[in-house]
Amino acid sequence: MTSTHAFWLAGRRVTGEDTFDVTSPWDGRLVGKVAVPSDEQIEEAVAAAYAVRDEFAATPAHVRAAALDHVSRRLVERTEEIAQLISAENGKPIKWARGEVGRAVSVFRFAAEEARRFNGGEAQRLDTDLGGQGRLALTRRFPKGVVLGIAPFNFPLNLCAHKIAPAIAAGAPIILKPAPATPLSGLIIGDLLAETELPAGAWSILPVPNDRMPALVQDERLPVISFTGSEKVGYAIMDSVPRKHCTLELGGNGAAVVLGDYASDEDLDWAATRIATFSNYQGGQSCISVQRVIADVSVYDRLLPRIVAAVEAQVTGDPGDDRTDVGPLVSEDAAVRVEAWVKEAVEAGATLLTGGDRDGAAYAPTVLADVPVDTTISCEEVFGPVLTVQKADGEAAAFAAVNASKYGLQAGVFTHDLQAAFRAHRALEVGGVVVGDVPSYRADQMPYGGVKQSGVGREGVKFAMDDYTYERVLVLTGLAL
Repeated sequence: MTSTHAFWLAGRRVTGEDTFDVTSPWDGRLVGKVAVPSDEQIEEAVAAAYAVRDEFAATPAHVRAAALDHVSRRLVERTEEIAQLISAENGKPIKWARGEVGRAVSVFRFAAEEARRFNGGEAQRLDTDLGGQGRLALTRRFPKGVVLGIAPFNFPLNLCAHKIAPAIAAGAPIILKPAPATPLSGLIIGDLLAETELPAGAWSILPVPNDRMPALVQDERLPVISFTGSEKVGYAIMDSVPRKHCTLELGGNGAAVVLGDYASDEDLDWAATRIATFSNYQGGQSCISVQRVIADVSVYDRLLPRIVAAVEAQVTGDPGDDRTDVGPLVSEDAAVRVEAWVKEAVEAGATLLTGGDRDGAAYAPTVLADVPVDTTISCEEVFGPVLTVQKADGEAAAFAAVNASKYGLQAGVFTHDLQAAFRAHRALEVGGVVVGDVPSYRADQMPYGGVKQSGVGREGVKFAMDDYTYERVLVLTGLAL
């Protein structure tokens, strides 16, 4: 795992003059060295993608679908190897890393399916008015151009898959930039794509340093940007290129609402277990991890001790151990920031119910109650294993508490009341409402994204393909309709 990893330039394996180290956040060991592309190599990749864009858009669907199917199958074959790599560079517990590989398998399979049925064309009669007699409109979708995909560290394989797979399915060339902390999982996708017959130039995977990204973002040959990451960086990108199409999947501070009808012992045990698991499952480093619990006053006192017990039952430690639920954060700096936010909340009057301890990059699963609404941990995305719990007097108050956030990615609502579920769907200012479970549920084929400061556009294979393409209408004249 300590060899130098090449990057992928226009479909071929290439090295540069410089390298950087990838280290494990768990024990600091060297996981690998990664070659850094030069400015000349970046230009070569962009020029190749731009030159091949028309050819790739015209590639038969079966060719693109076959390539995507191939990657899906090869991910299955290499699951354990790749999971070990994710765990090593990211610190993710191995059981969650295996799950991430499984999700990427599905993403490429879904993309292959969509490639086969996408762009079939929709016919519309225009003779509904006299001037349209004998005319038929045929609408198809065509790629907007080369996609610049920018992926984060927290799902270093699957979120790269969510950039690459829809682009290939839609016939759009893509240049992918994996996260500097976790580039190895993204680069391994290149190993699998290189085994296919996609046109040279249709894809590149470049571990470009963050300080050299502005030039790529500004490049007019890259009209589509798909970014997953922080609110600050995402909106800075959008503001710098107002005429480009940007899809931004940004932060959140996911709320789990437990309504008063969700009151049996079985209900509360289920809710507490799901909340504890999914406030900590990636070290809390997921945009839809549970950060806030908003419980009706009628169930609060019975739910809170269950949550604390379930959080304390989470197994922390070595991410390579099959028993581990919660590993380290991506870096010690990230854990220090979480520690500071918890300390600020406690000093402001919050009650620390469990956790609150840091050991290097590891931060103990933590539960806070009575958190003042103006503290950082109430207002921002903690991106760590920290959970806040608050009371709400009735459904309306609970929904208002969810909407009080500047973020709006997903929310979970524990209820058995179908009418309440539909009221939540109408009232909650989020991109997705999950009923009977936590906000952390995501199926990779569903539309995924947020509102307010959680971003714009949608991921999910078909929906990303829509973002990467535009409608073009063909009007046929003189037809006997």
